[in-house]
Amino acid sequence: MIHFVGAGPGAEDLITVRGAALLGNADVVIYTGSLVNAGILKLCRTEGAEIYNSAEMTLDQVMGVMIRADAAGREVVRLHTGDPGLYGAIREQIDELRRHGIGFEVVPGVSSMGAAAAVLETEYTLPGVSQSVIVTRMAGRTPVPESESISSLASHGATMVIFLSAGMLPELSEELLAGGAYTMDTPAALVYKATHPDEKVIRTTVGSLAAAGRENSIDHTALVVVGDFLGDDYELSKLYDPDFETGFRNGEI
Repeated sequence: MIHFVGAGPGAEDLITVRGAALLGNADVVIYTGSLVNAGILKLCRTEGAEIYNSAEMTLDQVMGVMIRADAAGREVVRLHTGDPGLYGAIREQIDELRRHGIGFEVVPGVSSMGAAAAVLETEYTLPGVSQSVIVTRMAGRTPVPESESISSLASHGATMVIFLSAGMLPELSEELLAGGAYTMDTPAALVYKATHPDEKVIRTTVGSLAAAGRENSIDHTALVVVGDFLGDDYELSKLYDPDFETGFRNGEI
């Protein structure tokens, strides 16, 4: 059996209980060494567990380890950073397992975008500010559909969480401004390795993203978050308004 497990954003105790139990029982662990905090591997068995770093492997090599281990009746954990459902590259692995008739499950994890909101001490969806979150990335060696360009998505003025783009901050800033909804002064932040021991949180603006990255030596492993949710103005939630009636509470008027 193959278990795709979300390792969480970085901190060793932000893996789920289910994920930690599977990791502790695994015979074979293949982890994303470029991003997963290696400290999480302390949850593995101290004897008998084989551990592979997929950052040094090709897809064929990863699949070879999985297929051989499953044929031998061994339990495999494929440990991905954050949540496997976001930029996890799990679909290609799942399809190959299906072709071989190998059983698998996906165990969700805490995404780095959730961790970024936590360390920023805010929420992405503030009443009167934004009720939508756009999760995307800049086009690089991996292309992005033309209809999903940063400038096109930025035209909505919604909250944006931008992955895999910290190495292209000058271009990203230009694209965000080209959308027409953000200005040079729209709040933004760089969140480098949220919840890792070497975490950095840099608050800036759309117009100053490139300078902020340069001054803080951030050009990889960081989320870029953009939007007025980072500002101070918002409306109070209707949910707790004394005049707002819910299925659990009558309004006071």
